[in-house]
Amino acid sequence: MRDPRVPSTSWTVEAVARTIDHTALKPETPRRRIEALCAEAREHGFAAVCVNPTWVGLAAHLLHGSPVKACTVVGFPLGATLTAVKALEAREAILAGAQELDMVLNIGRLKDGEDEFVVDDIGAVVAVARTTAQELERDPVLVKVIIETALLTDEEKRRACRAAQQAGADFVKTSTGFAGGGATVEDVRLMRETVGPEMGVKAAGGIRTAADALAMLEAGADRIGASAGVHIVHDLQGRLPSTRSGDKG
Repeated sequence: MRDPRVPSTSWTVEAVARTIDHTALKPETPRRRIEALCAEAREHGFAAVCVNPTWVGLAAHLLHGSPVKACTVVGFPLGATLTAVKALEAREAILAGAQELDMVLNIGRLKDGEDEFVVDDIGAVVAVARTTAQELERDPVLVKVIIETALLTDEEKRRACRAAQQAGADFVKTSTGFAGGGATVEDVRLMRETVGPEMGVKAAGGIRTAADALAMLEAGADRIGASAGVHIVHDLQGRLPSTRSGDKG
C-alpha cells in the first residue's frame, strides 16, 4: 500500500485509472449495463468492476484474461444480515468468480459498542474468503469492509477501522452510496491515520470528477469506488500526463 506520508507528485492518467473500482450497484441495473461496465473497465485499465452478486458470474466471465478483477458486495447495503448469511453469500460469490468482496459491517452493533461482535462478523467473511480461495487454488480474495462513515461519529469510525484490521480484512471503505452520504477527504484521512500504511483504504460515494478522485488519493486512499469512472478518466486527460502518449509520470 502507498505510504500516505509520502506525497505523490507523479500521478498519470493510467495510474489513477488503476485505482478505480468501476461500479454499478443500483437494483435496476440490467445485463447490458454490466456488459458495458466490463468493456469500459478493460478499455481503461480499471482495478475492478463492482457489481451486485447476481451479476458477478457474468462479470467474471467478461473480465477473464484481463487484469481487471470481478468484485461484488456482501451484506449490502445495510450490513444487518446474520453473520452466517454473510459468510454463505461470500462463499457463493467466490464460487461464481468473485475475486474481491466489499462487505458492510454491522453498523447497529458497532454503535451499541459490541466491537467483539463486529470483529467476529467481519472475521467470518475473511475466513471464508481465504479458505474458499485456497480450496479453488485461486489467488487470495481481497475483503474490503464498508464502515458507512455517514452514519458514524469520528470515534465510531476509528473503532470500525480497528475492528476491520483486527479481523484481518484487507481494506476499509467509506460508504455504500446508499446511506445519504459519501466519501469525504476528512474521513479518508481519519481512516488512513487509524489503519496506518499496511491496510488499504477505499473511498466511495459521490466521487464524480478528476478533482474528487485526486483529492481522495492524496488524502490516503488506495482505491476509488465510482460509477463515474469513465468520466473521471476523461476529466483527467489534459490535466495529467499519460503513458499511452509517451509521457512519463
